[in-house]
Amino acid sequence: MNAGESVIRLIDAWQQRHKPAAFVIGVIRKYGDDNGGQLVASFSHAAFVSLFPLLLVLVTILGLVAASDPELQHRVVSAVTEQFPLMSQDLGNVKQLHRSSLIGLIVGLLVAIWGTTGLAQTGMFAMAQIWNVPGPKRPGYLQRLGRTGLFMLVLAVGVLVTTGLASLNAFGNQRSLVVAGADALALVANMGMYVLSFRVLTPKDVPTRDLVPGAMLGGVAWTVLQAGGALVVSHFLTSGSVYGIFGIVLSLLAWIYLVLMVTVYAAEVNVVRARRLWPRSLVQPPLTEADRAALALQPLQAQRREEQQISVTFTDVAKDGGASPTEAGLTPKPRTQAHDEVSPPAAN
Repeated sequence: MNAGESVIRLIDAWQQRHKPAAFVIGVIRKYGDDNGGQLVASFSHAAFVSLFPLLLVLVTILGLVAASDPELQHRVVSAVTEQFPLMSQDLGNVKQLHRSSLIGLIVGLLVAIWGTTGLAQTGMFAMAQIWNVPGPKRPGYLQRLGRTGLFMLVLAVGVLVTTGLASLNAFGNQRSLVVAGADALALVANMGMYVLSFRVLTPKDVPTRDLVPGAMLGGVAWTVLQAGGALVVSHFLTSGSVYGIFGIVLSLLAWIYLVLMVTVYAAEVNVVRARRLWPRSLVQPPLTEADRAALALQPLQAQRREEQQISVTFTDVAKDGGASPTEAGLTPKPRTQAHDEVSPPAAN
C-alpha cells in the first residue's frame, strides 16, 4: 500500500465513523451510482425547452388582460423576473404576442404544454432511477399522463403564488417589513412546491414522509439560487452587447443546470436517508453494508416483467454473513442476494 492510498484509507475510516460526513459521502456516492450527471443534463434540456414558452404565454396573457394598466404589467413582470432573474434583461422585451390575436396565445400555450410534458416525463424517469424502482412498479402510460397534468398544475400554482408574493415588494412605506415577510413566505412556498413536485413525480409506493427532508432542502437551495441569480444580473450581465447576450444565454443554461443538479441531489438525500445508505467506502475492498445494499439495488431497476428475476452476488462475504473468505485466504464463496431478499425501494 503506497502513501497516497494510506492517507485516503485514513480519511475513509474517519468519515465512516462520523455520521454527518458519512451521510454526505453516501449522497455523493448515490448520485454517482445513478449517473446523476446524465439525469441532470436531460432534465436541463427539458427545462430550457419549456421555460421560454411558459414565460411567453405569461407575458402574452398579461398583455391581453392588463393592457390598460401599464403599472400592473410592470409590477407582474418584475415579480416574474425575481423568479427567473437571469431572464430579467430580455423578459421585458417580449411584446410580439401582445398585439396578436388569441391564435398566437393558443399556439404559445400548446408549445408550453408540450415542453412541460417533456419536463414532467423526464422528472418521473429521474425519480424512478433515483429510487431504483423496478419496471413493474413504475407508472404506466395513462398514469404518467395524469401525473403530467398534476405536475403542470403544481407549476402553475407555484408560479402564481411565488409571483404574487414577489409583487408585495412594490408596496409602500413599510417596504423592509413587507419584503422580509414576503421572502419568508416565498421560502415556505418554494418548499411546498418541492414537496408537491416530488410527490407527483415519484412512484406512489414511496411514502410522502420520505420525500419531505430533501424537498425542504431543495426549496431552500432554490431560494438561495434565485438570490444568487439576481446578484449576477445586477453586477455582471448586461444585454447591450453581443457579449452580453451570449453571457445571458450561457449563464441561464448554467443556472438551470445548477438548479436541477441541486434538485437531483435533494432527491438523493431522501433515498440515502430512507434506505440508510451510509456509511459508504471511498476505496474498496472492503465493502460496507451500505455499499452492498446500494449495489444490490442498482440492477433491480432493470427489471421489466414480474416474471423476471434478478440476483446480485457478492463474493467478499461468506453465505452465513461471516468474515470475508478472500480476507481469510479461503476460496471465495458467493453470497447470492435474490430479488425477494433485496426489497425494491418502492415496495418497502
